Amino acid sequence: MRKSVGIAFSGGAARGYAHLGVLKILLENEIPIDYVAGTSAGSIVAAALACGMDIKDIIKIGSQMNWLRIAKFSYSAKGILSNEPLGNFLEKNLPYKRFEDLPKPLAVVACDLERGEEVVFKEKGDLITAVRASCAIPGVFVPVEYQGRMLIDGGVTSLVPTRAVRELGAEIVIAVDVNASGSSFWGTPTTFLGIFFQSAMLLLRTAGKSQHYQADAVIIPQVSHLRPDEIGKMDEFIKAGEKAALEKLDEIKKMIFDQEKLSSEIEFGNAQV
Repeated sequence: MRKSVGIAFSGGAARGYAHLGVLKILLENEIPIDYVAGTSAGSIVAAALACGMDIKDIIKIGSQMNWLRIAKFSYSAKGILSNEPLGNFLEKNLPYKRFEDLPKPLAVVACDLERGEEVVFKEKGDLITAVRASCAIPGVFVPVEYQGRMLIDGGVTSLVPTRAVRELGAEIVIAVDVNASGSSFWGTPTTFLGIFFQSAMLLLRTAGKSQHYQADAVIIPQVSHLRPDEIGKMDEFIKAGEKAALEKLDEIKKMIFDQEKLSSEIEFGNAQV
């Protein structure tokens, strides 16, 4: 009997499209996925997978997304944009709307703005609200209010939700980190704004890498040349995800199926005794 497998999808805005390429390769090669966790952009992919959607349908949903469909001006002091349109989009495209109805166990990570605490949605509750909260990039999107709490992007506390998927029950954890390759697109910053954004990317990269240790395999799509806001470059992101997954495929197969073979041999030996 094989060990259970979980996958953790990182945040990364438009870079989250690379998750689709990774997922495509894993599913085509019959890599089992029993548990799913996602942060920010990764929570959208994770939610679709947990809903039991086919990879072709998930990619189709991704191709329909653009900034006008997932955001609108908020006219609020708490953020420039509202991701309420993202909630409406997911309502129309996801077959399940509550955690308790999902075919596959899912964890979605957000952050309590006031307390600075990680908030993990799982087992029961509103799926759409959870994903919206996980995607509420602080300073850009208005925080999502839920049960008296102001929730923001889960990347603040857990950019790569390896712990969350392991706590669901995964014995083998595959992490996909779309930020770890860095950000060569900025070059050498020469302005205050450039330095600010470059520093923010470095902080995210460091925070994400600190969560790699809880994973058994880490897939890092090489997307450093692409900006996180380049939502129109979906195909390029997906290809990068496919390439990164193919490079790790043998390692992942060995980790899962060699263990399954060993367990079968042990069970057979015990039966013979």
